Amino acid sequence: MEDELFNQIVSVFNNLVSWIAAGAMVFGGLVPYVPQYRDIRRTQNAEGFSTYVCLVLLVANILRILFRFGRYFETLLLWQSIIMIATMLIMLNLCTNVRTATELNTKRRSFIATDSTDEEVRIPKRLFLDFDWNHFWSWSRFVDYVQCVLAFTLVAAYITYLLLDSALFVESLGFLAVFTEAMLGTPQLYCNYQNKSTEGMSIKMVLMWTSGDTFKTGYFLLTQAPVQFWTCGLLQVVVDFAILFQVYYYSRYPQKPVSHTVSLTTSAKAL
Repeated sequence: MEDELFNQIVSVFNNLVSWIAAGAMVFGGLVPYVPQYRDIRRTQNAEGFSTYVCLVLLVANILRILFRFGRYFETLLLWQSIIMIATMLIMLNLCTNVRTATELNTKRRSFIATDSTDEEVRIPKRLFLDFDWNHFWSWSRFVDYVQCVLAFTLVAAYITYLLLDSALFVESLGFLAVFTEAMLGTPQLYCNYQNKSTEGMSIKMVLMWTSGDTFKTGYFLLTQAPVQFWTCGLLQVVVDFAILFQVYYYSRYPQKPVSHTVSLTTSAKAL
């Protein structure tokens, strides 16, 4: 009787742990972006966050979803990709709005200094359909990012449909998906290097990246996920630690004066 009760308790505990692990896998990826999102809204400054992080994750998760048509993997990872795509679009929407507002306010102040009227304030529009590579992924409207993502998805889906019977293509697609995701931190790493500072980047976000990627890589190993998943997971952890080293280095050896961002309006600071 006692053994049966003990087995039931162990079974319930195992199920609970499985549900928690599953929830962490599905929703854990978006958690690191919560503090970054709040910081950008609070300061109305998106300079410290590289939107190329969003590009990397959008491409990686779209390719991962297409990879599933050729080689089955857990449904949890599919939902993780869908939720991450939605999260990156939300981040892009915020960054686009903040940067447009910042450009508009900068122009307005310069026009006021020259006694020009407000009606003359204009921001040059950078559109996806202009196909100007000089402005790639730095467009003026959120809808242009959506158009780019949809165009990429349609082209990638069509190529996948044509080559789905090729085992080499399917395996290469899977590797490309996880390798692209492994490069997630690279745009932020380069952005910090260019700025010679990590100011404006949420350190909480990077710490959550590191803990999440470590957990995810361990999960891949334990569940015997395709080899592409855990090898690129290890690479992702290495990049995370490189960014954390930048935080330490640039705080201990500042490369430029620390700027002080002043919010333009009280309402702009509201969460």
